[in-house]
This record gives sequence, structure tokens and C-alpha cells, in this order.
Amino acid sequence: MKIFAADIGGTSIKICVTDESGTAQIFDEVETESKKGGPHIIQKLGDIIAKYQDIDAISISTAGQVNSEEGYIIFANENLPNYTGTRIKDLLESRFNVPVKVENDVNSAALGEKYYGVGKEYRDFLFLTFGTGIGGAIVIDSKLYRGFTGSAGEFGHMNLYPNGIDCGCGKVGCYEQYGSTTALIREAKKVNPDCTNGRKLFEMIQHGDNQLYEVFDNWTNEVALGLSSLIHIFNPPCVILGGGIMEQDLAVKLVSEKVQKHIMDSYSGVEILRSKNGNKSGLYGAISLHKI
Repeated sequence: MKIFAADIGGTSIKICVTDESGTAQIFDEVETESKKGGPHIIQKLGDIIAKYQDIDAISISTAGQVNSEEGYIIFANENLPNYTGTRIKDLLESRFNVPVKVENDVNSAALGEKYYGVGKEYRDFLFLTFGTGIGGAIVIDSKLYRGFTGSAGEFGHMNLYPNGIDCGCGKVGCYEQYGSTTALIREAKKVNPDCTNGRKLFEMIQHGDNQLYEVFDNWTNEVALGLSSLIHIFNPPCVILGGGIMEQDLAVKLVSEKVQKHIMDSYSGVEILRSKNGNKSGLYGAISLHKI
């Protein structure tokens, strides 16, 4: 089977043409042009797909809350305007006359780790990605747990601090206001206004900036606090961490150490692992949709 897979994010659309084995024959990345809105994104995606011949199936990983059964966007925030309600499956199937599957990007990333990454060895695990916010996915008995309305895994909106920082979701004290990369850089800029992204943060730490190291150390404690609650609830054998910030060995090391301090001894067997596929996990997960 020749599969066209795409991972639609706010910044870029990653694409590949492959078979079920996940061996990419073609890989590319193009700008999403997200501010032009949902209809433009799908038109652009369709024009890309049309360049390839003999496609047997299409798989889409996308930002936003997704009804995976019907293949449409339940809700997308202002990063993807006019995307809510977009019926991706129907639009692409009517244009290309091949089966189309659509999944939320974090769920896709978890599937990417399950079939092509460090999740292969586990029937149950949690997957979290740390970036602009915090996304989550739950795998139980080798299947995604979707919840009552299909939106399970919104770990970024666990309430850690009842009187805490305002969150874009309309609530306060949410996990992602303390444990996301956005939160880390927000606090780092208070120490050094030139520290505008994770790459600069680690460069400055490596050059001996102890104040920024302290900010980073405090941030890993916030990450571990959230994880400890999830570990006590789900009792998973494994938690997989994704997002660019978690590609740093120091981040995973400190988070792992602090998780062990926060959890009860009877839960200490849990493993904290880094995503194998990095920012391509969602793309690999999209490929896997035609395996399951």
C-alpha cells in the first residue's frame, strides 16, 4: 500500500510517501500558512497530494481536537483560524477517491512511538509533548484511550495551582502555564531578556549561566509535579516525553530524578523515556493509522 501521510502543525506541514513499514520514500516540509485559515490549509494540502501518483491511502495528523471516526476538526484555537468544523476526511476522499484517516497530532505522536519508537515494548504508556503548551495521549492495551467525547489526554489543563496563572483555556493554574516550554522561556526572560528560545537557553547554561540553570531546574520540578499526579492516577510502566526541549539529555535526566522524589515507592518502577522519533512522531503515527 502506498500511503501519503501529513502532519499539519501551526508552523509547517510535514509530508511523506511511504508504505505501512514506515520507510519513507519521499519526505518534505512546507509552510502551513496557518493565518490564511482552514480552507486554505486543506486546499494547499490537496494540491500537494495531487503531485503524487498511485496513492492508495491518505493519513493526516493534525493540530486541534479531532473526531477520528468522522475525520473532522471538533475544535482548533486561534493558531489555526476557521479550522474548527473542517471535514478533512470528506474533502480529501471526494477529491482523491481513496480512504482517508485523520487523527489529533499528539495521539498520532503516541501511535508513532507505539509502532515505530520506544513504545514498541509497552502495551500501556502515557505520552506527553512539551512545547507551546502541553499535549497528552493515553495508550491502554496498545490502543488509544479517547474518553467520552474523544478528547482524553488534555494533561496540559490539569489544575496544579487553584489561584495560579491565567490560562488561555479560560481557567487558572493549568499545568502548561508552569511546565510548557513557553512557561520556561517566560521565566528565563525575566532573568535574561535575550533568552528567547530553548536553544539560546541551553547555550547560555552551557556557558555557565547559573541563574538560568536555576530557572531550568525549577521548571523541571514543575514538569515532574504534573507527571507524578499522572503516574499516581494511571500507574503506567512508562511515560514518553516529546517536544524539542525533551531532546536535551539534561531535561529528561532532571525530570526523571524529580519524578522519583515525588511519587510513592510502590510506583518507582515507572520509566521516563524520551521520544525516539522527535518531531516526526506525528508523521509516523499518521502512517500507522492504516495499520490499525
